[in-house]
Amino acid sequence: MNDEQTVLFGSDATQGIVSIEVGESAATIYVRDGDRVTETREAFAPWLLVSREEDVPEGATVTQLEGDGYRFVVSFSSWMSFTHTRSAMRSKEIDLFAYPFPEKQFMVTTGKTLFKGLTFDDVYRMQIDLETADLSAEQESARILLIAVSDNRGFETILEGPEPDIIRALVALVQERNPDVIEGHNFFGFDLPYLSTRAARHGIPLALGRDGSDLTFGTERNCPVGGYSRPFTPARIQGRHIIDTLLAVQRFDVVKGRLERYGLKECARVFGLSEPERVLIPGDEIGEFFKLNPDLVKTYALHDVRETRSLAALICPAEFYLTQMTPDNYQNVATTGTGEKINALMVREYLRRGHAIPKPEKVRAVAGGYTEIRRTGLIQNVVKCDVESLYPSLMLSRSIKPKADVLNIFLPALNELTGRRIDAKLKSKYAPEAERPYWDGLQSSFKILINSFYGYLGAPFNFNDPDAAERVTTSGQAIVKKIAQLIEERGGDVIEIDTDGVYFEAPPGVTTEEDEFLLVSQIGTMLPEGIRLAHDGRYAAMLSLKIKNYVLIEYDGTKVFRGASVRSRADELFGRDFISRSVDLLIGGDLAGVSKLYKELSDEIIKGKLGVEQFSRRERVTTKTFSSMQKKRTAAIAQGINIGDYVTLYERRNGELGLVDDYDHDEDRDYLLDKLYKFACRLRECFGDDFDTLFPAPTRGAAAARRSEAAGQQTMSFD
Repeated sequence: MNDEQTVLFGSDATQGIVSIEVGESAATIYVRDGDRVTETREAFAPWLLVSREEDVPEGATVTQLEGDGYRFVVSFSSWMSFTHTRSAMRSKEIDLFAYPFPEKQFMVTTGKTLFKGLTFDDVYRMQIDLETADLSAEQESARILLIAVSDNRGFETILEGPEPDIIRALVALVQERNPDVIEGHNFFGFDLPYLSTRAARHGIPLALGRDGSDLTFGTERNCPVGGYSRPFTPARIQGRHIIDTLLAVQRFDVVKGRLERYGLKECARVFGLSEPERVLIPGDEIGEFFKLNPDLVKTYALHDVRETRSLAALICPAEFYLTQMTPDNYQNVATTGTGEKINALMVREYLRRGHAIPKPEKVRAVAGGYTEIRRTGLIQNVVKCDVESLYPSLMLSRSIKPKADVLNIFLPALNELTGRRIDAKLKSKYAPEAERPYWDGLQSSFKILINSFYGYLGAPFNFNDPDAAERVTTSGQAIVKKIAQLIEERGGDVIEIDTDGVYFEAPPGVTTEEDEFLLVSQIGTMLPEGIRLAHDGRYAAMLSLKIKNYVLIEYDGTKVFRGASVRSRADELFGRDFISRSVDLLIGGDLAGVSKLYKELSDEIIKGKLGVEQFSRRERVTTKTFSSMQKKRTAAIAQGINIGDYVTLYERRNGELGLVDDYDHDEDRDYLLDKLYKFACRLRECFGDDFDTLFPAPTRGAAAARRSEAAGQQTMSFD
């Protein structure tokens, strides 16, 4: 194994490890060989790092590292001793570096990682789905009606009967079949808490761990999803990994942007994974359906676990193969940021070489990528070109690395990842059909890391370097501006520039895909060495609204929405429908039709013709619901709702929020008119100076006045 391989995959080449669990002073290592899982034990000494010798606890075992920074390794005889000492040191405000999880500490120091030598399908994955009589496990009517179970070995079953028997049967089944990974959709938010509550009600231990230990829960934390994060409460099963595909699909869709909602049925439909003749039952009606047609509910549940299995097979391989590199368990890899993964690789290798870990530099604002919009409205014959891995390419071609990386492992690791990704990407296209999912998952895992090396430089990690990060972005700005200039010199009309890519209207005479590829290739030859320009898409038209907000129309008529102005998951259904129908009209050049649609929908709002589902919104109840001043109205109607559950709300005329279940045709129609106007304003760029004439702004009280007018006319007609 060369140095770069060691940096990426760790120094220990043990194959087939599916789980590592660490206790007080020993680690249990579970290894899968086909259908057989064996376990071994190794000694474990917890550790932390300090930068000053005077901060080393008295009597502690200490090793000094070379270099500056955190250069003293303090070792402990047990995890309890480590946690007590760390707590005491923190109370004294001693600066230290330590991982809070024993498994991560063990993997960092031993070089072991999980899943080496295994493909995604080699591990034993089980899917579980609960069907319940009530959505709240605390209600008197609550109980588990049945549990559907499947796996990636072809096994399926329905567990049914009295609730205590169902729970015991699930525990027995997990112990018997011994899965490495347990998957479920909204698993952390619903199934596992519900199962735990019902098991506790009956006094049944949820002994799902490989060692017979119970299911446990941690404290709420955030799962990074692109530039945002999603709160969740992690659960733990000893020796196994829990994957919630609800979180996983949000991370997966950050780049794809294909999903409006993340429910299992919606995900399966969009990604072409839906079961044939899919049974659909509203979640809050499962109990009633079960009374009338239990077999239909069983089919529904089996469809759920099958779609969960298919969805996981699509969205999870990249995180799985990242786990082969990262010193952490699969469950954590699937819910933590990529920057921390790179940091762990760096820390692992520096400690292996006996070198100190630097302290992070102070984070500061760094110049970002260059963005500019030059045209709005509807544009025909659109091409997109972008630089393949712009920032990593600049870092490699210009040797931009953290100044703290004195052992020079950052850029060689990036170069190794880039080479491996190119190789895996080729094999994902040309390997035998059965091997392609493996290579595609592998190249995706490499891509995730590669694209995070730049972000790492500007973030608060041990080897960060904000100055280096700024050199990358300023170099990138010059490159993308040069690309735009070269396009215009050849007769193209630039529409939008965004960091590493350019949308442009094709020049006269460039009409075929081959013409476009040739043009992009010619421009690419005029860029600096190491910068690879690629043809990244062609579209019949583009509806450009503002920077990073547009609709692409493919040549087969498919529409791709980008940006919150054209599609936001927070938008009410009537607003999303208005935007979607308006886009169709704009594509057809019917500006007057959009104005007509606006006025017709305004009239429907005033007359109360919209169903409550058209203007309600769904909110998750969190601890902030009851502590934030901004959430006072939500808190007023969320009393008695469990943290983590969702409520569906609408705006009432009296200024309060209402639950959809309590709807009484009392919506605030002036509020809805204002919302509709704001939706129309998102399209302002398509109408220019005519916008205010085509889309008159509503005045407060307009809806009430129209209601009174209508009521008067109705009274007169009876006279």
